[in-house]
Amino acid sequence: MGLHADVSATFAADGAEAFVVDAAIEVERGESLVVLGPSGSGKTLLLETIAGFHAHDGTVSLDGEALDGRPPERRDFGFVFQDYALFPHLTVLENAAYGTRYRDDHGDPEALLAELGVADLADRYPPTLSGGEKQRVALARALAVRPEVMLLDEPLAALDVPTRQALRDDLATVLDDVTAVYVTHNRTTARAVADRIAVMRDGHIVQTGTPEDVFERPDSPMVAAFTGSNVVAADALREAVDLSPDATTVAVRPEHVCIDADGPITGEVARVVREDAAVRVLVDLDVAVPAAGGRADPFGEGGDTRLSVFVADPPAAGDRVRLSVPRDRLTVYTDET
Repeated sequence: MGLHADVSATFAADGAEAFVVDAAIEVERGESLVVLGPSGSGKTLLLETIAGFHAHDGTVSLDGEALDGRPPERRDFGFVFQDYALFPHLTVLENAAYGTRYRDDHGDPEALLAELGVADLADRYPPTLSGGEKQRVALARALAVRPEVMLLDEPLAALDVPTRQALRDDLATVLDDVTAVYVTHNRTTARAVADRIAVMRDGHIVQTGTPEDVFERPDSPMVAAFTGSNVVAADALREAVDLSPDATTVAVRPEHVCIDADGPITGEVARVVREDAAVRVLVDLDVAVPAAGGRADPFGEGGDTRLSVFVADPPAAGDRVRLSVPRDRLTVYTDET
């Protein structure tokens, strides 16, 4: 048992076309489900609908008990907002303990602040805190009421990179045995936190699976591109990797592409990008393939003729290189799939 949501809700703003969220998710007890998707895909609207903030068709249930019609405060969910939503006139400890006054069964706010590394801030006020400190207090407040389910809306989005990395590690520990739905557009966070991932686009869930399923076996070119794979026009690799005639697009993760002196794929290094833990090399392949989407398409659904490769010893821009790709690491799409 756990959380089940199968909802449809319509959102309209003046002068804008109505946006429909029509999505279903299942979250087992003790499981963290990450809803991953681009900005504007409806992730936050789905989370808020599950929380009871918006009217909807369909159902939300917990352990088989329908929650439809209940206001948010009676759904036994903890909600962590992207903007923290702390009370500025209350101290850190008072914020963390706020919900405990309404529940007999609750956690120890001081212990939670200590677990999250902010016990020394107990007497401070939110306006004096950094973004990372505010988010830790917001987490302590949500956990203090011992909610049946935690709902987290992009809690790391506004943080700088070092703070985000530190808090992400803490979140993975805190959520280890908590039933949680976590919304993010950040694929690194998704992989670090999720037991399962539900990819969302245009108000719909388009793939659900383990992080390995979603990242290594994407159901569509959109999922492949959004989770960081190369999405290449099949004609760019057809002869080199022996693709079938009906293949239209191919996806492969950068870490599975190798610079190989004997590789069957040839191209020219367009750019070398130094990242935190690796060097990414962008190689323009020696093919002339018209790409319907190409690099102008944020989801790469038209395919591309450029491969991204992670290397330890990078060549220079303008160098000629040969590449190889293990055939079993390719995801191949046809018009029918």
